[in-house]
Formats: sequence, structure tokens, C-alpha cells
Amino acid sequence: MCKAHDSITHLEHPLHVEGVQGVRMYLGTFVTGESRLLFSSAQVDYIRYWLHAMQLTKEVIPLPYSDCLLRESDLRSVSPVKIDKNNKRLKGSNPILTSRREMFERVRSFWAEKKGVWCALDFEAWEWEHDVITEFGWRLFGWKDSNEVKEAGHIIVDEHQKFKNSKYVPEHRYDYGFGKSEIVKKAAFKTRVCGFITELAKYGPVFLVFHDNNQDIKYLKSPAIGASLDGLSYVLPDAMPDDGLFVVDTSDLFAALEGATTADRRALGRMCNLIQIPTSNLHNAGNDAYYTLEAMIAMAAGDPVDIQREKRWPNRTGQGVKVDFNPHEENSDYSDEEGLVNSW
Repeated sequence: MCKAHDSITHLEHPLHVEGVQGVRMYLGTFVTGESRLLFSSAQVDYIRYWLHAMQLTKEVIPLPYSDCLLRESDLRSVSPVKIDKNNKRLKGSNPILTSRREMFERVRSFWAEKKGVWCALDFEAWEWEHDVITEFGWRLFGWKDSNEVKEAGHIIVDEHQKFKNSKYVPEHRYDYGFGKSEIVKKAAFKTRVCGFITELAKYGPVFLVFHDNNQDIKYLKSPAIGASLDGLSYVLPDAMPDDGLFVVDTSDLFAALEGATTADRRALGRMCNLIQIPTSNLHNAGNDAYYTLEAMIAMAAGDPVDIQREKRWPNRTGQGVKVDFNPHEENSDYSDEEGLVNSW
């Protein structure tokens, strides 16, 4: 039996897992949504004998009694995690990254509950006057009476059809790819959006999903819409709530996944490209809402943040946890040839 302090991470350790550098542990999620770092029963057994062999105990410590042991059936989910260099990499991390990582795991935990509704919203406006809202799009995924509910839609404001974008924002108002667009009068538009937001409460907890939420929430609160957002929270609770209105931002989720420590946010198209979600005709409110929820589900339904990052971009982190993307991944203007040249 090895006596060195790092013996448990040694390749010859009896509990070493092939292909894992470090210690294989487990992240268990309770039905309440809380997560705990767990040892396997084999690891607990090993520790008992190690303590005795090191003469730290007179006798081998008895196995914990059954009430102290968690079975897989006692947990909502169990995921293997590596405890190796990540702790060192994260030591003294930027508070922004720490907060994003916590939020990422909380979103994963809540999504696995299969409760409430997750609804992506997006607005488009005239590029010369942002108070002139031209479109509204949504996509939701929820559970009602244990049944899945899916819905998506796109509305165009009739009176604002004359306000065209082209200089700063591409015009894709009539290019909704997931159904038929509705054209409604401005007064009806306000009623429809407000009623839609209010109706979401029937699902229980409501998670409004945005990609960089600032402007969209301003639209919801503006006189043009005036949606009821009482109790809107930007902070997710410790456990899945029974009701309430919460903001989930995919730009923050992706920042946690790529290990970003700055306040800069990826554009929706760039984020989707990096996580392999094909897009078409962005800057159509319905399409943007569709891809925003698609990206959220892709991240929320995946592994814990560190495992998911390594699976998506193997061996692409340097000294910290930030992914090192190639120039052709960062910039869609690069051709395939340029990407290959820069990789040498």
C-alpha cells in the first residue's frame, strides 16, 4: 500500500480507473435539487483499511450503517467527476466564473426535475429606433400533469412592417423556419404578449430563457408591452421552487461552459456554432428563440460543466479552465483553409 499523500491518484492504485487522471468521484443530485460530492462504497472501504494500515486507528473502522449509505435509487442522478487539476485551476477564480459555474449546475439540476416551464423569448426592433418593436418569438418546453408540452411561435407587428432593417441588422422578418408567422395589429400584439407571459404560470415555476437578457426584459417592461413581471428573479433558488418567475441566460451558461472570466458575452450564432447547433436566418425573433432554447437544453441536459467541456473540446484547456478555441472557430469569416493553416 502506497504511503505518499498522492497515492490515491497513482496509476497503480487499486481503485484507479483507466483513462482517468486523478480520483474518480461522483456528483449526486438529490430530489430537492441539492448536489453532493460522493465516494463509492469501494473507496470508503479502502479508506477504512488505509487508516488502520497507517496506524491512525487501533481497529479497522466498521462499515457505515445502512442509513448513512446512499443508493442510486435515493438520488435523482449520479454523474462521475474527476478530482484532479480543476481544483488548482479554479483556485482564486474570478467571482464571475464561480457564479456562472454554480448557475450552470443549478440549471442542470432543475432541468432534470422535469417540472415547470422553460420558455425562450426574443424580440426584434427597428435598428434606427429600438422602441419600435417589429417581432416577437417564443419557444417553450414544459410539463403539465407530468406530460410534456412543446410550443413555438412568431408574431409580426402589422403597423411596423414598413420599418426595415438592413444596415446594422439583417432583415429576416419573414423567414421564420418553424411554422407560420402571424401578423397582428399593435394593440393586439401587446395583449397577446402580456397574456402569453401570464399564462405561463399555469405550469408552476417559470424559467424565462434569453440570450443576453438585458434588452429583451426592457422590451417586456416597456410601455409597448407592459408585461406583468412581479417577483422576477435573476437568482435561482437552492432547490426547485413550486412557482415563481426566474431568468436563465444562455450567454452565462455558455460562459460557464467555456470557462470565461470576463463580462463579455458570445453572440447567439457564435455560441450555437461552438456547441454544434446549426442555425439559419438569425435575427428573426422566432428563430432566435428556437435556437436559444435548443442551446439551453443541449447544455442543461448534458454532464456537469467540467466533464461536458472536456467531452465537447477534449484537451483544449491551458492553465485554467478556459477553452482555447482556434481562430476559425472564433470567427466564421475564416475559411476552412485558413483554419487548417492556423492549426499548424
